[in-house]
Amino acid sequence: MRDFDAALLPTMPNPLIDAIIVPQGAEHKAVCQGLNGDKPPVFPVSVGWQPLRRSLEQLKRNQFDVPQPRVLLMGLCGSLSPHYQVGDIVLYQSCLQEKSDALHLCDEQLTRSLEQILAINQVTALTTDRVICTAAEKHSLRQEFHADVVDMEGAIVIESLRQAGISVAMLRVVSDSHHHDIPDLNSALRADGSLDSWALAAQFLKKPIAATRLIQGAMRGLSHLQSVTTTLFP
Repeated sequence: MRDFDAALLPTMPNPLIDAIIVPQGAEHKAVCQGLNGDKPPVFPVSVGWQPLRRSLEQLKRNQFDVPQPRVLLMGLCGSLSPHYQVGDIVLYQSCLQEKSDALHLCDEQLTRSLEQILAINQVTALTTDRVICTAAEKHSLRQEFHADVVDMEGAIVIESLRQAGISVAMLRVVSDSHHHDIPDLNSALRADGSLDSWALAAQFLKKPIAATRLIQGAMRGLSHLQSVTTTLFP
């Protein structure tokens, strides 16, 4: 889907989602702003595989109060394919996990209901343990895994929550194109998943054009993330 406009989509009831999971920070804020009320509850999770796993374990212990929860992971992702550009909404069919042979499938019924509401195709995602910063690495990952988009959470979320009998669907917005470099954000990521603002600023100064492109892509992606949230939960 190009140049997402929520006004072009029908207003329909949400597909019985009990909770939304979204990476902490700007993505969490965008989703919360897109909701017309406090339902379903939105839970922020940490960035980075180990902090993320800890967040998910805490969620499983303390937050879900229905027998078989249906959870939607939302947020931003990067494109690995020329078919998906900044601002496009993607619905995951499955997630590959880098450095593993595992293929993690999203819940088929929940995913199909989202596909019908939004009229978008399903994609294969790749989950990595770092931010993919160069166009060359994006191309290499595309060739190796044949995935459409890349993130840092998808496979970990499915693996963790399905073990607890929780159904998972994933809906994300592309904020980074396949053919551009971005600043090296990995050096700014702390062990707890938060960003070091000084290290981030230093990376932006090293590549100001790439930094500007990253900021513009993120702003567009967050805007579309907020809009699609409103569409799903009117």
